[in-house]
Amino acid sequence: MQLEIKNLTFAYNKKEGNIVDNFNLEVKKGEIVALVGASGSGKSTVLRLTAGLEIPDSGKISIAGQTVAGDHKFRAAEKREVGMVFQDYALFPHLSVEKNIAFGIDHLSKDRRKARVKKLLKLVNLEGFEKRYPHQLSGGQQQRIALARTLAPGPKLLLLDEPFSNLDAELKDKIRGELNQIIKEIGVTTILVSHDREDAEFMQAREIIMN
Repeated sequence: MQLEIKNLTFAYNKKEGNIVDNFNLEVKKGEIVALVGASGSGKSTVLRLTAGLEIPDSGKISIAGQTVAGDHKFRAAEKREVGMVFQDYALFPHLSVEKNIAFGIDHLSKDRRKARVKKLLKLVNLEGFEKRYPHQLSGGQQQRIALARTLAPGPKLLLLDEPFSNLDAELKDKIRGELNQIIKEIGVTTILVSHDREDAEFMQAREIIMN
């Protein structure tokens, strides 16, 4: 299993009860899974726990056979080899597209970084955009750059938090199709969170309903 979550429990405030309660999930390598539910169902919290942005109260999370949370272990977010695209894309406004994508791969040589950026821009169909800045891009283009930046280090797991919520209906259909194609092409195991079941269908994802 590429991701295994066992009996995961978490509360932001104990008095208000658990937002994630005894949650279990197994995801195979290369699979796309959608966590679908209303606001407050805990779906984005599961993503944050998987990414290492929150510490579970109990339960266990394993990525590619390695325990990253639970059994008295906690691996920091930057050491989990997990990529997360946030709802607002979180691009650096003062950096060019090229520098945004290369941000997480500064351990590579300059030539290898340049080659990786070029390959990813081709993958997300934005060749020639290297020198542009986020404010010069449309919402759909910003999302694809955020995806390219997240994929640059070669994560074992891709997490997408409400990836289509900021897009209008017409653009949403186009971007869902493109995103599905990109994910299938690289074969990365993907968990996406949405309040819309149509997103799961478009992405050909296995749907998990969160209550």
